[in-house]
Amino acid sequence: MTEAETLEEAGLDVLQRLGWGDNAEIREMDEDLWRLVLRNNFGGIWSRPGLNLRDREMIVIAVLVALGAPGVTKHFKLAHKVGITDTEIREVILQVLPYAGMPKILEAMNRFVKVRNGSEPSLE
Repeated sequence: MTEAETLEEAGLDVLQRLGWGDNAEIREMDEDLWRLVLRNNFGGIWSRPGLNLRDREMIVIAVLVALGAPGVTKHFKLAHKVGITDTEIREVILQVLPYAGMPKILEAMNRFVKVRNGSEPSLE
């Protein structure tokens, strides 16, 4: 098995454990982008030793909230797959407030509430 195939396999395993399936939204957008995300992000970073998926997901949620990234919505929806509670997500959002500012926190909390009320996440 090549290194790329090993990274793809590791990336697919991470995606399955996160509840993302095979990340079809990205694949439909662009196959090359999907392979880069799969190999480099999920296969190369998310599958590293040292942190479990739950801790990695909490970190990613905090970073995406701080950046004001719309992609955080999917993380909100699926974080429970790695044992993160709604209360913990809410606390992560609030923890980011003094570092990222009110507008980003208001947007993140709005997205989180919508997800919890049944809205489907998107890449927007």
